[in-house]
Amino acid sequence: MLKEFKEFALKGNVLDLAVGVVIGGAFGKIVASLVSDIIMPLVGILLGGINLSGLVLTIGDAPLTYGAFLQTVIDFLIVSAAIFLFIKAINKFKRKEETQPAAEEAPKPSNEEVLLTEIRDLLRQQNNKTAE
Repeated sequence: MLKEFKEFALKGNVLDLAVGVVIGGAFGKIVASLVSDIIMPLVGILLGGINLSGLVLTIGDAPLTYGAFLQTVIDFLIVSAAIFLFIKAINKFKRKEETQPAAEEAPKPSNEEVLLTEIRDLLRQQNNKTAE
């Protein structure tokens, strides 16, 4: 059983997934910082310093903090837009990379292709002579 677990854990897909999770967590912290430290203060300035997270509706003894919910929704939209723009930039870079022509020369034709080309050319010459 230990051997099977070792084989499973060392497969390429599991290691790739682990690396993806770690990098995704780090990227998530970067995007969260971008939103909370840079974008939201600018949005607050543009909206006249409105802080949505303080909005509360009290029904009986239960406070409904709908402002915090609205703030979370706005944060989600900004994070989604930031990730979308990031992925779009990466895809654009990849497309440029793919469209660049390779420096390789065309493969040389095989002996069969050379022979077939010669036969084709001979047949054309014969057809041209009979047509005249």
